[in-house]
Amino acid sequence: MNSKERVTKALTRQGLPDRAPLQFDLSRALADRFGQKYGIPVHYTTAYYEDVTYRLSANELRVAMGSDCVVVGASLPRGYAHPADENGYIINEFKMKMRQGAIYMEVIEHPFAHVTDAREVEEFPFPDPLAAGRYDDAATYIEKYRDDYFIIGDMELTMFDMMQQLVGLEKLLVDMAQGTPYIETLIDKCKDFALAVGKQLVAMGVDGIWAGDDFGAQNGMLISPRMWRRYFKERYRQVYAGLKAVNPNVIIMQHCDGAVAPILGDWIEVGLEVFNPVQPNVPGHEPEDLKSKFGDRLSFWGAIDQQKLLPFGTPAEIEADVKARIEVLGRGGGYMVAPAHIIQGDTSMENVEAFIAAVKKHGIYG
Repeated sequence: MNSKERVTKALTRQGLPDRAPLQFDLSRALADRFGQKYGIPVHYTTAYYEDVTYRLSANELRVAMGSDCVVVGASLPRGYAHPADENGYIINEFKMKMRQGAIYMEVIEHPFAHVTDAREVEEFPFPDPLAAGRYDDAATYIEKYRDDYFIIGDMELTMFDMMQQLVGLEKLLVDMAQGTPYIETLIDKCKDFALAVGKQLVAMGVDGIWAGDDFGAQNGMLISPRMWRRYFKERYRQVYAGLKAVNPNVIIMQHCDGAVAPILGDWIEVGLEVFNPVQPNVPGHEPEDLKSKFGDRLSFWGAIDQQKLLPFGTPAEIEADVKARIEVLGRGGGYMVAPAHIIQGDTSMENVEAFIAAVKKHGIYG
């Protein structure tokens, strides 16, 4: 069974694969170190939102290390480079001013920081989702790997996450609670951009499409389930339906950090098929609860803790955790093992390799 077959069988819950499939993302620091160790040049695909870059990059390295998936997405237009100010801060295609933080790029000036009127949003020039060259790397990797590996098309910052970066989280949450008129216009503008990206990737031949919005925090949701249903539920139905209209067989995958168990049933109702990253150690995400409540309708992708376990655990502790997650979430299939986020540079190479080895050792279905 090759990687493409393995992932497809697991995530569609159509019988058991030979083993639980594996996927992981590496920060630049780790990708550079592993690239040097294995003698594999690391290619970086700069995403239209910079921090998604590490979802799309180092595909040659990741498959050599054992990943069953290749991840592609929308990059910058051909020949385009971000302008920068006198401090070296870039201004991206969405007019966000950004600087490099300790780990992630940080938005320091939000283009809609003072927005009040829907007309301001309507007149604001979003970038062209189909700009020439935006999918050059995606096309190369789809052609290279489509027969042997499961190809994931990344469509993150689908609505809420892009809105946060455009407006600023505090103002956005207050304005959503008050029903400020521009909110609906902004959601639709973000949705339309993301859906254009997603439909292009589906048309190019990806096997799964990976939407992404972070509605959760460590202890609960950032917005109430009621507000999520008001603003996002039906729009997600539209997004998923639009993707399926291009290819009915594409697998719908959703990234959402934090404790979001209260809306998983709603998400399944509108077409969600695979939930990622199944953030561990948050309320409602106990593996047995998730598997028993949703496992007949939903597959899981993630669930390995990258906050404490991977950076600070021992190889033996990592192996034990991976084994336990597979035993529950992988029972009967329906699980792809992965860290709950991009593995950061505070994780040792030894621990990354211990994680990969544990999946291969304990993921085999007898």
